[in-house]
Amino acid sequence: MALLYRLPLLLLLTGLASVSMIVPASVALWGEAFQDARSFFYSGLIGVIFCLLVGFALANRPHNRNAIRQLLALLGSFVVLPAFLAVPFYESVQTTSFLNAYLEMVSSLSTTGLPLFAPERLSMAEHLWRAQVGWMGGLLMWVAAAAILAPLNLGGFEVTSLGEPGQDVVAGAARRDTANPASRLARSAAVLVPAYALLTLALWVLLLVSGDTPFVALTHAMSVMSTSGISPVGGTAGAESGLAGEAIMAVFLLFALSRVTFSQDTSSSAQRAGLFYDPEFRLGLAIVLSVPTLLFLRHFVAALDIGDQNNIIAALRAFWGAAFTVLSFLTTHGFSSVDWVDAQAWSGLETPGLILMGLALIGGGVATTAGGVKLMRVFALIMNGMREVDRLVHPSSIGRSGLVSRRTRREGAFIAWVFFMIFAITLAATTVVFAAFGIRFEQALVLAVASLTNCGPLVDVVQAGRLTLIELGPGPKAIAALAMIMGRLEMLALVVILIPDLWRD
Repeated sequence: MALLYRLPLLLLLTGLASVSMIVPASVALWGEAFQDARSFFYSGLIGVIFCLLVGFALANRPHNRNAIRQLLALLGSFVVLPAFLAVPFYESVQTTSFLNAYLEMVSSLSTTGLPLFAPERLSMAEHLWRAQVGWMGGLLMWVAAAAILAPLNLGGFEVTSLGEPGQDVVAGAARRDTANPASRLARSAAVLVPAYALLTLALWVLLLVSGDTPFVALTHAMSVMSTSGISPVGGTAGAESGLAGEAIMAVFLLFALSRVTFSQDTSSSAQRAGLFYDPEFRLGLAIVLSVPTLLFLRHFVAALDIGDQNNIIAALRAFWGAAFTVLSFLTTHGFSSVDWVDAQAWSGLETPGLILMGLALIGGGVATTAGGVKLMRVFALIMNGMREVDRLVHPSSIGRSGLVSRRTRREGAFIAWVFFMIFAITLAATTVVFAAFGIRFEQALVLAVASLTNCGPLVDVVQAGRLTLIELGPGPKAIAALAMIMGRLEMLALVVILIPDLWRD
């Protein structure tokens, strides 16, 4: 095992991906889809041989010794690794271009889940590979957040760290581990991989009990844990678990609202540590409850005009449909509730696409599989805004003490605002580039938001943004792939890679 720690991160990930190809190959062989089985088996075998040869050649050279180089390797993984992952997918589908296969793998690995291929076009092994790549991508970001981004005070940790962003301060809340980056990565993986796998297994079993078929339950379990929104049956509409399945998935989606599964540095105090005292989880829960309530009131007012306000069952189904859909898009998962359609029919209102886009922009918790701006940064901006309003009313007042409030009122809120501005500029530029390729503005905006927030199902759910992605030219597809990678790594991390001295100063 010590030898593995010395190998480059990209090589390790390529080797793991090669070994994992045996799973779809076995599924294809069981289903007598021999072309798919050969494609995945031979690609995995060649990948394992290649990684072994390169690994033996680089065994005596130290790697993963520098956090910035690990961050660069992480970027390379999202750019280079999808090309390797696309080889068996391209060979098995046979009726698509390699660029489409590459875009599909970027979408899966970044947990975006863009609806590129129609579900009926892909085989069981190909659907499993998409869900499996998304699952591995979510795990990769979870481990990387703890082992790579946290020591650099990136990925949202810059908001709550006690030390200055980019500085090597042992007392920093997010920098308690100053060990060798390679050993830190190994320890983080040893703790988080079993938890991630066991949660996926538990969700799979629960969905099976709820009535889903084993294959659909497995792909949806992987999709929920990675918040990728990948489904072989078009989401909850094609599942057989119904309301029970949605309730189970909603419970597991709560893990994407907070990172307290491995870090307690955002708790309001040492005496009040826990999930319900975490500002990310409380803010996420408030959004999940308040937005459906507002939608429900809008639905109820609309129902007054059609005399259906006394239909309690329809009202409850409308509220649940809104609550599940809000939670799903807040965590950038992207499944719509089956009752979301009932909510529209009950109220007579169209789908509030702008609300779903706004939820995806907010995103989930720091160091989770969710994308978006992240709840911690939004919380920092809210706290800073409340303090500024306080000072307008009482100019001589002194702010409350405490780690979270003190940090977010000063450097944390400033950096959160800088990140938000960079994100907004990137979103505007991406939208303009998409529009320059002849895509209508509404569709360009939705595609840009879906790519940068890693919430691909937005393209299908938002009425104004629906477009056939596979029919786009090479230019828009390349821009979409780049936007998904930027959204997954976040723009501050890219700034650190390009200008590391600027972040340290």
